[in-house]
Amino acid sequence: MLVNKEAIRGVITLIPNRHGDSRGYFTETFRQDLFAEAVGPVSFVQDNQSMSAEVGTVRGLHFQLNPRAQGKLVRCLAGAILDVAVDIRRGSPTYGQHVKVELSVDNGQQLWVPPGFAHGFCTLTPNTVIAYKVTDYYSPEHDRGLRWDDPALAIDWPVAEDKAILSAKDRVQPLLSELDADFVYAG
Repeated sequence: MLVNKEAIRGVITLIPNRHGDSRGYFTETFRQDLFAEAVGPVSFVQDNQSMSAEVGTVRGLHFQLNPRAQGKLVRCLAGAILDVAVDIRRGSPTYGQHVKVELSVDNGQQLWVPPGFAHGFCTLTPNTVIAYKVTDYYSPEHDRGLRWDDPALAIDWPVAEDKAILSAKDRVQPLLSELDADFVYAG
């Protein structure tokens, strides 16, 4: 498994090895020992999966507050997404900056989004399915979000603002300047 450190410290892209032949391919999508070597000790407690039917569906930017913060290991099972992680750790030299990576069933890449980041994605193909492991259980009282199209974030999404397909919740998330996140950069 190849590990690429992204521009923001703590965010990494994992590229599993694929072994192919005339039948298709085989790949190890997760190995605890290799993952711990790359990011440190992490325990996953829940696996999530979502399907988005239409191109231009935006989900996020989401996170959970402490003490129920979640790290996420995201991969695409069908189709393709532009996956985005935004640094929301106060005091971080990269606060408000983002990493974006295309994840697809074809490239097999995965994105590790550590706690202290808001996470979201936009579908690039119809009927896109993603799966992600999380380090804490979903907690409605700790569930928060950040506005996907906040100009302060300067995310170049692959969909026009008026064409994005959003949930009612994601339409009214706060701007970065209004965020009540409790994450602090540890250095």
